[in-house]
Amino acid sequence: MSGAAFILLINLAVAGLFCATFVLIAFYSRYESARWFAAAYAAGMVHLGLEATLPTLDDARVGVLLGAMAFLCALLFLNVGLARRYDIEAPRTLLTAAFAVSLVVIALTLGMERGSMLRMALYQAPFAAMQAIGAGIVMAAGRRRLADSLLAGFMTLSALHFLAKPVVSVLVGGPGASPQDYLGTSYAMFSQSMGTILSVATALLLLAMLIADLVKDITAKSETDILSGLLNRRGFEQRLEEALRRSASNGLPVSLVICDLDHFKDVNDTYGHAIGDRIIALFAATLRENAADHHVLGRIGGEEFAIMLPGSNLAAGRLFAENARGAFSGLESERLPVASRFTASFGVAEMSHGEVSVSLMARADAALYEAKRAGRDCVRVARVEQIIDDGRSITAGAKAAK
Repeated sequence: MSGAAFILLINLAVAGLFCATFVLIAFYSRYESARWFAAAYAAGMVHLGLEATLPTLDDARVGVLLGAMAFLCALLFLNVGLARRYDIEAPRTLLTAAFAVSLVVIALTLGMERGSMLRMALYQAPFAAMQAIGAGIVMAAGRRRLADSLLAGFMTLSALHFLAKPVVSVLVGGPGASPQDYLGTSYAMFSQSMGTILSVATALLLLAMLIADLVKDITAKSETDILSGLLNRRGFEQRLEEALRRSASNGLPVSLVICDLDHFKDVNDTYGHAIGDRIIALFAATLRENAADHHVLGRIGGEEFAIMLPGSNLAAGRLFAENARGAFSGLESERLPVASRFTASFGVAEMSHGEVSVSLMARADAALYEAKRAGRDCVRVARVEQIIDDGRSITAGAKAAK
């Protein structure tokens, strides 16, 4: 067995391993891009399998054409998967045209002199073009993280390596007198080795990116309240801590709004928990509609919610709370009992210099307690002198009033 044939078998095994890995990711994550990547490496396996059978064929032209078609399918599937990964529209017209033209060009090369530079250039150009399209998809996505830049770089390098193959073929003695002789040439050794390096590097980057997405999704689910769709207490408090640390370094204000549905126990007792759940979901939707993109929303208790407003002072926090309160109190929905009015109370606090998150939340909670005592369905703001070391005494008093 020649060295090139041995590397081809290694490539076949590696392609199978990556195909199976992408299938598993697609199964557990439901990522559409992973399904396309799995299809790409499956088509790559077909291409490699056909290359391995060339020495056994009397007329290898059909095998060469089918192998080239399988490889073009692999690159096509890879490009569609990239578009899905970056959530952009795949250039279907361009990909279809490139695929069709590539097949015609490769078919024409079958009747040309095998060792000619022109035949080699025409044969390799379609693969370079498909790889260049893939690099363009990555760059068009607009992301500029290291992994994205590396992926675009490897795909560009792969396109260039296809264009360089005709020159390399001439330098190392050509691709063989016939397709059956290909695997015994030095050119085949170069081609298979470079293919291994570039395909493995691309696959590893794609796997790393998909796994990072998967971890991010799992983390988001662990920090998300299912009923409201907002952050749960753990997720909200973590982001509050991060915002306070940033505020301490950049000097920008941070406001916190804590709100609570009024008489929620009576709502559950009167209408049932199903209606109570609907009210929680509708209140969360109201908060989202009134929040800006950079605001952070969470459900931190049964009927208690919190909204962090980075870069906003106390006045801006109060304005948000008044808008949300008015929107919810005037809400009418066919999902709610007829002639019923549901309200919420709000407490607002602005972070003071050097204040920790537990104290900020305690002051906002104390302001909420004042809103409850004032008759509910209103907004109250916290006073700076309410700051305490750990927030326990204010929080305990506020909880008792709800």
